[in-house]
Amino acid sequence: MTATGPDARARLLALLKARSVLRGDFVLASGRRSPYYIDCRRTTMHAEGLALVGELGLAAIRAAGWDPQLVGGLTLGADPVAYAIARATAFTASPVHAFTVRKTVKDHGARNRIEGCFASGANVVIVEDVVTSGSSAIEAATAVLEAGGRVRGVLAVVDREEGGREAVERAGYPVLALCRLRELLSETD
Repeated sequence: MTATGPDARARLLALLKARSVLRGDFVLASGRRSPYYIDCRRTTMHAEGLALVGELGLAAIRAAGWDPQLVGGLTLGADPVAYAIARATAFTASPVHAFTVRKTVKDHGARNRIEGCFASGANVVIVEDVVTSGSSAIEAATAVLEAGGRVRGVLAVVDREEGGREAVERAGYPVLALCRLRELLSETD
């Protein structure tokens, strides 16, 4: 399946609207209340959503010229995004592999903060499902830098448009988003 193109983006927006936009009274990770919650995992873990995120994410990263060897971010929201992009490159001349950043180091096993295909010295794109405050992306980028990786940029599926993009950019990383919150809350497409 090739998912890229304007129809793919429209389909991703439709899936996000139908599956991931929840309305009600929610407390966000920041502690702030919101009348909506974007549960991207309901789309990024859906078979079609996974394919769309992988193809569209890969296309955005390549268009930006970031040329990563690896993609990953803070578990759990970033995981399916990284896996989708890695899968989209499986049979290409330039495969991109995935990693995940743990929130805390386990006290057993290899005691790694970064798991998967991470390698020191690699060019990395940090991925996110939703960027709100930017703190998860910055935390993942910091862990990657401490482990010897080079962060080329940050890719989010959804920019919640609440200052996260700007915070990540102030930290020194360019940001791309596949869509913005206002697109998901609009009644028309």
